[in-house]
Amino acid sequence: MNQQRSYRACSYWLEDVPGELVPRPSLQGPVAVDVAIVGAGFTGLWTAYYLARADPRLRIAVIEKEIAGFGASGRNGGWCSPSHTGISHDYILKRHGRDAARAVQLAMFATVDEVGEVVAREGIDCDYVKAGELWFAANAGQLGRVREQFERMRRLGVGDDDSLWLAPDQVRARVRVSLCLGAWYTPRSASIQPARLARGLADVVERLGVAIYERTPALAVTRGAVTTPVGRVTADVVVQATEAFTAGFEGRQRDIAPIYTFVVATDRLPQAFWDEVGWRGRETFMDGRRAIFYAMRTREDRIVMGGLHYPYHYGSGLEERFEYSERAFGALQRMLLRTFPALRGVTITHRWGGPVGCPRDFVSSVGLERASGLAWAGGYVGDGVATSNLAGRTLRDLILREDTELVRLAWVDHRSPRWEPEPARWLESLLIGKTMAWSDANEDRSGKPSRVGAVADFFGI
Repeated sequence: MNQQRSYRACSYWLEDVPGELVPRPSLQGPVAVDVAIVGAGFTGLWTAYYLARADPRLRIAVIEKEIAGFGASGRNGGWCSPSHTGISHDYILKRHGRDAARAVQLAMFATVDEVGEVVAREGIDCDYVKAGELWFAANAGQLGRVREQFERMRRLGVGDDDSLWLAPDQVRARVRVSLCLGAWYTPRSASIQPARLARGLADVVERLGVAIYERTPALAVTRGAVTTPVGRVTADVVVQATEAFTAGFEGRQRDIAPIYTFVVATDRLPQAFWDEVGWRGRETFMDGRRAIFYAMRTREDRIVMGGLHYPYHYGSGLEERFEYSERAFGALQRMLLRTFPALRGVTITHRWGGPVGCPRDFVSSVGLERASGLAWAGGYVGDGVATSNLAGRTLRDLILREDTELVRLAWVDHRSPRWEPEPARWLESLLIGKTMAWSDANEDRSGKPSRVGAVADFFGI
């Protein structure tokens, strides 16, 4: 990262973090620990937190190239959602059966509450609000996909307490979007200020005795060691919690595809706007397009909206310049106006982007290879806020050899296939992106399911 770059400029969330964003001290030389964790995002910090709470005697070190919360953990859309499709969709249902898929979904529901309990217990000021999640259909083309989410929950035995179908008038009673044919709703979802959660969690972890070395790049992750510019961190267990940035390690470009997502935030909106659109409950919501957009209302009465464009750069490229896209920001602003026409003329005060990790089969995973002591978690495809907490608790149990329900969940030890070599990887990602965009555009124009969507269905998106 450029030495002159301001961390606060990376997102509205990081700008909103109180106090100084001064990096913690870097590693000064070789060190030996019990557990070395690479990456001070949600996955790495949750893992350190639960390990330190379970066994205060453990020597734990977190190695971070930038600062805690620099990556997706400090730049996401602020959703703490239980409906992460990467580990609970039909993949597990088809390969492991209904009971396995149900267990994962129930674990995700419990995870949202767990995050809230930790936030309250540790006094982390991150604006945790459990107001639920709406996934609405803006046209007939989207209706089938949204309805399928509701039916999927029914097949898993999830009842009305946790999953509801809302008619258009019931949706408008919560938030008056311009176009709606119905919505799936769960009350088991929350919103947060993600950078405050990441930074607050880092502070808590340090108080528990965990060493966090910031501005310390990991050059290689191998059996029993993390190599840095100032020496090796040796450990019995090494956890790689680098998500999209995994592709930056030599030879790992095909393990995960870094795809970029973008977010905008409005200026503070006047009470007259909220009187017109409602949204008093602060539910998170999105519609049923393939290239989804997602939105939330902040405690400052801003709207944060992200999604729509997910470009991949040749060779699994990771560069600062990829975090800015006028085309993506313009599309998000148009989507805002389409959803809330009363926003015409509103000022967009913040624009940012960043990479998320996408495995070849779009399925997240967590695991520990006993023989090598190498552990991992990730591949969240942009839905890692809640899932990373589940990963952290699962890694705790795997590392401590605890035989719990978490270590028996179907995503544990899953191995995604590698992406194709270039240029096939770039061409495939281009095809996926274009297919999603074309399908959504066709459905916006016609209001009917797009035939182009059959290609997207083939890729499972």
